[in-house]
Amino acid sequence: MDPHGYEHLTPAEAIAYQNQLRQKINICELTTPIKTIAGADISFDKNSDILYAGIVVFRYPDMQVITTATAISHTSFPYISGLLAFREVPALFNAWNNLYSKPDILVLDGQGIAHERRMGIATHFGLLTGVPTIGSAKSRLYGKYIEPADKLFAESPMYDNNELVGIALRSKPRCKPIYISPGHNINMQQSVDVIKNCIRGYRIPEPTRQAHLLVNKIRIENGDNRTKQMGLFD
Repeated sequence: MDPHGYEHLTPAEAIAYQNQLRQKINICELTTPIKTIAGADISFDKNSDILYAGIVVFRYPDMQVITTATAISHTSFPYISGLLAFREVPALFNAWNNLYSKPDILVLDGQGIAHERRMGIATHFGLLTGVPTIGSAKSRLYGKYIEPADKLFAESPMYDNNELVGIALRSKPRCKPIYISPGHNINMQQSVDVIKNCIRGYRIPEPTRQAHLLVNKIRIENGDNRTKQMGLFD
């Protein structure tokens, strides 16, 4: 399905489409080298139909910025927990198409398989594009875990019944953990290892932190000063 048609779906149709896509998820070892990595984020107001999408591409593992791409889109799909991909993916897809050089792997500000139907935005976008994806979320959506120790890179597995769906990772002491889950075409351990390498003194990994700064910048430049502050400087 063309993502630009998502806004015409009902919530029930969106759930049905998630269940259809779920059958194609591939959580497996990534065997090709990672030479470039990108972070993707969206900035929006829940009561607005305007979305600001941004992608920042880095060399890996030294995390030097190579290039960026942005897009401004409109959507009429409602803000519904568990279905945010249908609101955000079309804008991200436009930004993705504006990249002249695609990264080897993409980190998205949101969930991978740590989702009720295993279809967080990272998984959805990975299935759409074929790029290996990782979800790095600032809040838990799905899965139970024990709070990790208050030390750098302490981990706690997140389970849905007996299925491992993510890792709660303490990316900075005295801060809330972040929630890592593979999206598509990469496994759990690799996802965590990549995110650890992307931590540069902040709670949020550098790819999505820089993507967030980028989307807020273009949002302000376009006259919208409403920004979501999500603890990026903790």
